Order: sequence, then structure tokens, then C-alpha cells
Amino acid sequence: MIKKGSKINSILTGSCPRCQNESMYLDKNPLHLSKVLKMNENCSHCGLKYHLEPSFFYGAMYVSYGLNVGIGIAAFIVSFVFFETTIEQSFLAIIITLIVLFPFVLRLARNLYINMFVSYNPKTDQK
Repeated sequence: MIKKGSKINSILTGSCPRCQNESMYLDKNPLHLSKVLKMNENCSHCGLKYHLEPSFFYGAMYVSYGLNVGIGIAAFIVSFVFFETTIEQSFLAIIITLIVLFPFVLRLARNLYINMFVSYNPKTDQK
């Protein structure tokens, strides 16, 4: 389906963007909210340091903002146009959707952000 080596594979699985052999996160399940942002320091396979610089993932907030705006617009269109709800009900649908998808968007934003700066390298078999 999605082959190893593609950015989409790394983004959707949360794997190391350089070698794609292990998860960047200590707990793969984003629904464990207390551990949703807990990451390994380095990839144990290729040695990539995930925090490329101090406060690196602050930039992921901008990616998260864009994702949340897109999700909010989609939730509004689905509820208002397809289900013909009122404006108030549509905004409630947006709020509920964003709350439910929060941990997934948080991780997806981090995955997208680090994949903007690190590319797959199949020759990273040792540290």
C-alpha cells in the first residue's frame, strides 16, 4: 500500500523520517493523552536526533493551526450543508470534532513538521 521510503509512510505511521524503522514516540497510541507528546531522543536504528534544535517542535504549532482550520471548515461544511443544521449546531460540531481529533492532529503536525526537514535515506543502517 504505502511503501517504506515515502514521506506519507513516515507521516502516517510516526516513524523515523530518515530510516522509517521505528516509531518516534514512546507510546504509539495517541489516545494515551498523558504520553501523546513523549518522544524518543534519538532513533535507535539510524541515530537521528528528533529535536533537531532547541524548541524544534514549536514550529509544529503552525502546522497544527493549519490542520485545525482545515478540519474546522470541513466539519462546518459537513454539518451545515449535508446535515442542514443551524449555525449554532454547526459550530458545536466544529468544537466537538476538534476536541475528538486533538491528539491525532497534534501528532500529525509533529510528523509533518519533522518530515519537512529530514528525508528518507535507505543507507542509514548503522549509527
